[in-house]
Amino acid sequence: MRKNSIKNIRINEEVLRALSVIIREEIKDPRIHPMTSVVAVEVAPDLKSAKAYISVLGDEKAQADTLKGLKSAEGYIRRLLAKKVNLRNTPEIIFIGDQSIEYGIKMSKLIDDVTHSNEEQ
Repeated sequence: MRKNSIKNIRINEEVLRALSVIIREEIKDPRIHPMTSVVAVEVAPDLKSAKAYISVLGDEKAQADTLKGLKSAEGYIRRLLAKKVNLRNTPEIIFIGDQSIEYGIKMSKLIDDVTHSNEEQ
């Protein structure tokens, strides 16, 4: 199975949906920030591991605390994922911090500032 086959893309999307629901509704860890989202998931072709890219809308301390909380709840999240997604092997999840949403907001603000200053001149 190639890495970006249709089957692998479907598995990535299904795991992403399930992880989003699990993090939003099932986990009660106070370290996990309420504005946490799963940006992308890459499941290995052999279904043994998955990289979950997590974005947290908050300061760096909130991001670090959220990643620590998710890493400590890895086993619980994996067990819930096994119940929600029917796969031959439930992948071991590796949580990776992702600043793409924060970067996009920052760039959008910079563009707005530049266009606003050009309108004033």
